[in-house]
Amino acid sequence: MTAVTLSGAGGTLPAGAAPLVALRGVSKRFGNGTLAVRDVDLDLAAGEFVSLLGPSGCGKSTLLRMIAGLGAPSAGTIAWPGRDEGAAGRGFDLGFVFQDPTLMPWANALANVMLPLTLKKVPRGEAEARAAEMLALVGLAGFERAYPRELSGGMKMRVSIARALVMKPRILLMDEPFAALDEITRHRLNNDLLELWAHERFTAVFVTHSVFESVYLSQRIVVMAARPGRVMADLPVDAPYPRNELFRTSGEYAHLCRIASGKLEEAIGS
Repeated sequence: MTAVTLSGAGGTLPAGAAPLVALRGVSKRFGNGTLAVRDVDLDLAAGEFVSLLGPSGCGKSTLLRMIAGLGAPSAGTIAWPGRDEGAAGRGFDLGFVFQDPTLMPWANALANVMLPLTLKKVPRGEAEARAAEMLALVGLAGFERAYPRELSGGMKMRVSIARALVMKPRILLMDEPFAALDEITRHRLNNDLLELWAHERFTAVFVTHSVFESVYLSQRIVVMAARPGRVMADLPVDAPYPRNELFRTSGEYAHLCRIASGKLEEAIGS
C-alpha cells in the first residue's frame, strides 16, 4: 500500500484516504484578549497515536478541547471528512479523558463506566455487560462494585479510561491523564494504554509535557510552542510496536528522546 505524507502534518495516510480530523488555520482568542492558539494546521489519521508535547501554557489542552467540541475556534476550521460538519463532540464518536478521573463518588466503578451508555438509553443488561467487559479490559475485573474512595489513583484513572472507551469511539482524547501519578504507576499505565490502543485501534491524541512519555507512546509527536500556542515540529517516531521496558532502556529510545528534547527546547526558546 502506497503512503503519502500529509501536507503540514508529517503523518502518513494510505494514498487517496482522507484524515479522520483536519485542522486548518485554527486559532483561539479568549474573552480577555489572550491568544492561546494560533494558526494550527494538523491532520489526524484513523488509528494513529499522536502526542501533543509542550510546556505548560502552550495551548495543548485548549487545542484538545476544540477538537472535542468543548470550545469553538476563534478562526480556522476543524473538519471531520466524510461526516456532517460539527459532528465532533456529540459523544458518539469521541472519548475524552481529563487530567482528573472525574468519577461520580456516589457510584461504583461499574456505574461510572455505564454512565455514557445510560445517557444513550442502552438497555441496563447490555450496559452492565459492556461496562464489565471494558473494566476487565483495563485490568479491573473484580472491582466492579468498588467505589472511587476505595481505589488507588491509578485504578481511578483506569475507570476513567474504561468510561471513555465504553462507547467504542473512533478517537480518544487524553489531557495529561497520568501527570499526577507516581512513576511506577505511570509506566504501567503507559503499557496498558498501548495494549488498549492495539486492541481497539482508536485514534489517540495524548497531551503531555513529558518527552519520555511522548516518545514511548507515540507514532508522531507534535511539538508546540507557547504564547501563542503553535506547532513548531511534527516528529515521526519510527520505533516498532509493541514497546516494552527493553525499548525504554534502549539506545534507540534515548536517541529519539534527545531529538524530541531538542525540538522542545527550540519551541520553548522561540
